[in-house]
Amino acid sequence: MPSLHVNGTDMRFVERGTGVPLLLVHGTLGDFRSWGLQMEPFGAHYRTIAVSLRHCWPERWDGEGDDFTVQQHTKDIAAFIAALDAGPVHLMGHSRGGHIAFRVAQTFPDLVRKLVLVEPGGALDATLEPPHAPKRPPIALGPLYAAAAERIRLGEIDEGLAPTIDVTHGPDGWAKLPEESRQRRRDNARTLLGQIREQRAPFARSDAEAIRAPTLLVAGERSPESFHRILDGLESALRDVRRVVIPSASHGSNVDNPEVFNREALAFLEDR
Repeated sequence: MPSLHVNGTDMRFVERGTGVPLLLVHGTLGDFRSWGLQMEPFGAHYRTIAVSLRHCWPERWDGEGDDFTVQQHTKDIAAFIAALDAGPVHLMGHSRGGHIAFRVAQTFPDLVRKLVLVEPGGALDATLEPPHAPKRPPIALGPLYAAAAERIRLGEIDEGLAPTIDVTHGPDGWAKLPEESRQRRRDNARTLLGQIREQRAPFARSDAEAIRAPTLLVAGERSPESFHRILDGLESALRDVRRVVIPSASHGSNVDNPEVFNREALAFLEDR
């Protein structure tokens, strides 16, 4: 498979189609295979590129070192876009990859044409907290991932992964995943050992206001309230923003309902 060498690492990717580049950034426990249901539909309209982040499959990482961070991955994605030498890209990110895409658009605005954030992971600071009180407190993903990482460190991969998926994707989420999706998460399980050490800054109003690219916010209808709350905060501050909800979908809306997800994303990208 092709790769680009940036910032001292080989970033593997797959691509389909020609034209304006559309770069897809996966989330926690993912890799470029996370976008399998988008490659052909998007590739019919754009040069669609799905990339694996540093230390994600097909790399077999041992979890050691301090370079599995949003900050490092933001720099890597920016360097990857520059190495494509094809001008600014449409940039789409899911969950943790949405956070990375947000930071790329914030820090390297000249690299991004349009931005699609699919339930970006993270937290809001006080400047973005919605005025209405949430019905339930936000999901504490940090402790959840820390507990999962400890099981993974002991070699109990499925036992570590299942509780995290059940929270983000709904009851029995792990059991309901296709085997291919479970295996992809197993292949990337040890990246949690690095992720739990990262110090991820919360989203701030000034961060969102710095983004110039037209932005689409995407939520799954059945996703945990915490993700909708993050979108509420971002929507209040982004200067050019649109929001859609994918029906019959949870946190993995691009997999749960790919037909509607793909249609909504392409409609936004093609709207001039």
